Amino acid sequence: MGVVGKIHSVQSLGAVDGPGLRYVVFLQGCPLRCAYCHNPDTWDFSGGTEQDSEELVKKILRFRPYFGDKGGVTVTGGEPLMQADFVEDLFQRLKKEGIHTALDTSGAATLEQAEKVLEYTDLVLADLKFTTEDAYHQHCKGSFSHTMEFLALTEKKHIPLWIRHVVAPNLTDSDQSLKTIYQLATKFSNLEKIEWLPYKNLCIEKYQRLGIPFAMEKAEAIDGEQLRQRLETMGIWQI
Repeated sequence: MGVVGKIHSVQSLGAVDGPGLRYVVFLQGCPLRCAYCHNPDTWDFSGGTEQDSEELVKKILRFRPYFGDKGGVTVTGGEPLMQADFVEDLFQRLKKEGIHTALDTSGAATLEQAEKVLEYTDLVLADLKFTTEDAYHQHCKGSFSHTMEFLALTEKKHIPLWIRHVVAPNLTDSDQSLKTIYQLATKFSNLEKIEWLPYKNLCIEKYQRLGIPFAMEKAEAIDGEQLRQRLETMGIWQI
């Protein structure tokens, strides 16, 4: 028997959550409340479906012919580090099978919880949401300083790092904000990539269905191609 975790859903062949094709596991529960969150249905820690890590690995192995050596497994959320024991055990079992592991996280857990998961993590996809403590507190109920400490931990452990940043209208889309994110990210020697994620407003129906107010309800989606051209002009599209 493995460790039991609470899973929101799985995506058997994802193409945007790390290198290659990925088996993506969405865990239930998140302590943050990001203004632009696309998955409010993952917030509630009492939701989801219980799953044993040993049984989940058996399911994942059925898809190995599809993701092969160039892909692997990504665990995301919610916030996966809030179920650190489950992710640690899952990743340890996957590593024994020679499967690449990626952790998609905001770093919103203790460093002790993070460290035991990172022991079996091949790649960290880390959300860097805002550039100040005040903005983190106001717009996602998180901590900028703690996020930076988590990123420093990935550097200390020499784990390849991809920084992900949602570019949201009137929140994080100013030139200064974008430049600061770039400057913060490129300080880390283990950084391999910055993924600039344009805000999309496809989640409004989720909030309406759950009866949760959505701060970004009237915000317009950001065009991905226009954002790319803008970042290229600024010289920060790629590291």
